Amino acid sequence: MNFTVISVGRLKESYFAEAVDEYAKRIGAFGKVKLIDVKDDSAILQKIPSGAYIFALCIEGDSFSSDEFSATLEKIYLSEKKGICFIIGGSDGLPTEIKEISDKKFSMSKMTFPHRLAKVMLLEQIYRALSIQNNRKYHK
Repeated sequence: MNFTVISVGRLKESYFAEAVDEYAKRIGAFGKVKLIDVKDDSAILQKIPSGAYIFALCIEGDSFSSDEFSATLEKIYLSEKKGICFIIGGSDGLPTEIKEISDKKFSMSKMTFPHRLAKVMLLEQIYRALSIQNNRKYHK
């Protein structure tokens, strides 16, 4: 399974960067993950992989349990899509045009989190979903 995570801004805090690196490494046991940081919203569109299923992370999106998220990723993997792309906006959220082209609007919570933390949380949930699919002990 190939994953792309596009996020606006760079992680400045070393503890967030270390967590991102750790989960990206763990995901690597199941597939490829490409992390792309862009300076602003205008660069997002050109970074989306062709043929990928697009998740726009936004507060008005649907929420999933970890099991539901895992099943959703597996269903997409078995489809004809060429990978899965997650897009995390900056502190002002995502532009409407990105939300409109997405296949799914996805909310990790009704709570508000810093977008830097959202990247860590997303990667952890991808790893958890893959662990569920592969019957690993991580998910309990």
